[in-house]
Amino acid sequence: MSGKSRQLVTILVCSSIILTLAMGIRHGLGLFLLPMSTEFGWNREAFSFALALQNLFWGITQPFTGMIADRFGAARALVAGSLFYAAGLALMTTSASPVLFSVSAGLLIGVALSGCTFSVVAGVIGRNFPESKRSQALGISAAAGSFGQFVMVPVEQGLIDGIGWSNALLLLAALVCLIAPLSIGLKETPAANTLRAQTVAQALREAFAYRSFWLLTAGYFVCGFQVVFIGVHLPSYLRDDQLSSGVAVTALALIGLFNIFGTYVAGQLGARFTKKYLLSGIYTLRSIVIVIFLVLPITPVSVYVFAAAIGFLWLSTVPLTSGIVAHIFGVRYLSMLSGFVFFSHQMGSFCGVWLGGYLYDKTGSYNVVWQISIALGIFAAIINWPIKERAIVRTAAIPAV
Repeated sequence: MSGKSRQLVTILVCSSIILTLAMGIRHGLGLFLLPMSTEFGWNREAFSFALALQNLFWGITQPFTGMIADRFGAARALVAGSLFYAAGLALMTTSASPVLFSVSAGLLIGVALSGCTFSVVAGVIGRNFPESKRSQALGISAAAGSFGQFVMVPVEQGLIDGIGWSNALLLLAALVCLIAPLSIGLKETPAANTLRAQTVAQALREAFAYRSFWLLTAGYFVCGFQVVFIGVHLPSYLRDDQLSSGVAVTALALIGLFNIFGTYVAGQLGARFTKKYLLSGIYTLRSIVIVIFLVLPITPVSVYVFAAAIGFLWLSTVPLTSGIVAHIFGVRYLSMLSGFVFFSHQMGSFCGVWLGGYLYDKTGSYNVVWQISIALGIFAAIINWPIKERAIVRTAAIPAV
């Protein structure tokens, strides 16, 4: 194996483990809703609002974390992210009021996730893998985040049941510190990080003036709304229908398991077919799956089928969305531009998780939010269709990727 091949394998392995930890732990935070709300006497909106803030701060800081990763390398962003993550998880154990909980679970973990998840990792992969292999590599790394959900959700539930929610959070805080040493594997050579003679300001002006960038960004809002609402509120929704916590844990694990296959397949298909059409198909299928789930009786079998289907579509948007950004604008500022697109995703996440709790407290059910999710899926399918998926031709003499 050549030195370049070893470097690519190292990047892919380390980024996959990082995403497994970062996304896996984050996906299980919804399991803490009931035990923490019960102990501290909160309603569901208090917990939901903190996680909504988490997604909002994640989105707000992501473009700036992306700039840091593009300019100074991903390793620094990853180390800082792991430290913020550990601090947020540890402080959750002492956050007895909704305000303190919003600081620990909301602000700290939100900032942390911007430093150690998809946008930062995508930049490293995009700059180092050739275009012919980029979509597949992005799909594999996204699948790792899904594998984390499959592995970590049952682990987190087991920890909550075995040692209590507070000790579980402390153990997870220690575990997430492993991201720091793993970041060494994502150090880039100078050549990989100086591909384009384009400034940050020029890259931003170019992207913000491009209609397809805004269409892609608007569609990603829907992705965030749907997946975070389901990820946080599905366990409580199932408990309201008198299903056991074991059914909810199995459902979240199945989402993670089938998401592994979905993101991998999406990465493979993105290398062969037009990505915008694949995105439109994914959003359409999500709405169909949700409709079928709601009209059928809620049983363990129907829940597991829904989890498998929605899981296959869960993060399959990630390699396709990052792939479109890289194809149109190049990879020099991929972390930053992906961060701006991801900010829209997190605005959707904020709305999905907060509206889930707010409307539940107001109406006593999640029905309205499910209906909004269906309508938004159709909207996203429509606006992804006219995206112009072709590389920008610049008049300046900037080397091609």
